[in-house]
Parts: sequence; structure tokens; C-alpha cells
Amino acid sequence: MSDTAAGAVIVISSHVVRGSVGNRAAVFALETLGHPVWALPTIVLPWHPGHGRSTRLTFAEADFDHAIDDLIAAPWLAEVKAVLSGYFGNAAQARSVARLVTALREKNPDLFYACDPVIGDSGGLYVPEATAEAIRDHLIPLASLATPNRHELAWLAGAPLEDNNAVMDAALALGPPRMLVTSAVPMMTGGTGNLYLSGRNALFAEHRSIDNAPNGLGDLLSAVFLSRLLSGMDEERALQLTTASVYEVLARAVKRGSDELTLAADASSLSTPMAMVQMRRLLHPAQRRKK
Repeated sequence: MSDTAAGAVIVISSHVVRGSVGNRAAVFALETLGHPVWALPTIVLPWHPGHGRSTRLTFAEADFDHAIDDLIAAPWLAEVKAVLSGYFGNAAQARSVARLVTALREKNPDLFYACDPVIGDSGGLYVPEATAEAIRDHLIPLASLATPNRHELAWLAGAPLEDNNAVMDAALALGPPRMLVTSAVPMMTGGTGNLYLSGRNALFAEHRSIDNAPNGLGDLLSAVFLSRLLSGMDEERALQLTTASVYEVLARAVKRGSDELTLAADASSLSTPMAMVQMRRLLHPAQRRKK
């Protein structure tokens, strides 16, 4: 895939000095798949907080906003085909990125915006509620694609999601035309899966669950799936390959006993995954309501 065909992606998320989470995962994946990347960190950490306490380097809200101004005025914007956002250090950053996406769409109405709302997990929110609200209110409405995990979707939708019909109803109600929900309700014993909903498709990609997974899987999945869609791949194939890539990277890291994803060693898993994934077509909510 040539740089021109692939298109540049602006990636906005956290940066760690050691590890493969946030921008470290997303940038590696997108560049491996042929995309030039403009990477803007929202915070900088020595390592993921799950590994223990570390110093959090932050940016003044005004400085971050001025950097967004610079991007809006950049003379190379014709290169940019997409924006991907992830973790935010505060609510103001989310509002700044909403301004960026809006400005870029004024110049290129086809700009693809992927919003990974990194706000929480099964334990609840791990960002301030104001930050989660800013993502919900300012970024989700702009998203071409949103990639929450099931717990994040439950918070965004304000409803418990006990089965995949409820997941699909919440995804449809939230608004983005494409939703990829990770950690969806498994359909096979010992499994975990990704549920994808668009105007045409309700798809479920499942593989066996792996314990003690390193962090960064959501960041990686969002970037790889975005790349597959930008390449023009059909949605079902894009979901299958993306799920296979992330599962393969995970399995290999765990087999090595690594506490981080080993992306440099597993770049081939991003471009040509070999792992098997169980694919299912689900009854789309629009069809269910007709019955």
C-alpha cells in the first residue's frame, strides 16, 4: 500500500516511554500497515499505570489547544485521511480534538474520524467524569467509527448491557454509523469477542479468552481496524483480519511471558495474521424490530 493510497492518520492519545499502549501501539500498527502518522501525545508516562506508580507529564490546556491550532493551519493537511483519538488527559483536550475534526471536515468532508473512548473497564471509569462526558458529548457525535469496550458503551449509553442484543441497541442509539464493541458478551464457553454494527452488518468475531493479557489491545485493535477500513476492505473481512491480528499478537506476547505486547517481534501478525477467528452474522436490530 503506497503512502498516497493509505493516507496519513493523525493519532492523538497517551504516550509511554516503555511499553505498547496508547500512541505507542496505534502508531506502530498504522505505520506497519503503510500509513504516515502524525502523532500527538495527550500525556506522557514512563510506563502504564498498571505496572506501578510513575510520573505523569501533562500539557497545559492552552498549550494543547495551540498545538491543535497549528495542526488546523498546517500546509500538509491534504495528506490527512483520518483522525484516531484515544486516551485524554482532561476534558479540554477532548473539546480541542472536536474542534480539529470539525475544521478538517470543512476542508475534506470525507475525513474519517475514529473515536476510541478510553474511559473505563469492568471496574468503572478510570478518567474523571468530566472527561468521559466531554468524549460522549463532543466526540462521539462526530465519529465515523467508535470502538468502546462493552463497559464503556454501557456508561456512554447509560444502560446495563447484559446480552448482545442490548449491546447492539445501545450502539445503534449512540449514533456513530459504525460501532466496534470489544469484550462483547461471549457466545462460546471461554471465549471473548468483538461485535461490529453498521447500517448493513451485525457481525461477531470471537476467539478464546487469554488470561493475564497485557495492556494496549484496545489501542491496537482501533488502529488496525481503521487501517483495514481505509484500505477499502469490506467490513466482514476487516473485522475478521483485525480480530485475528490482535488475538495473534496477544497470544504470542503471553507465550513469551511478556508484560507488554511485543509488537516489534510480531509485526507480521498485523499485516498477515494466521490465527483462526469464529465469525457469526447476527440479526441486525433493524431486522429484529420488523418482526
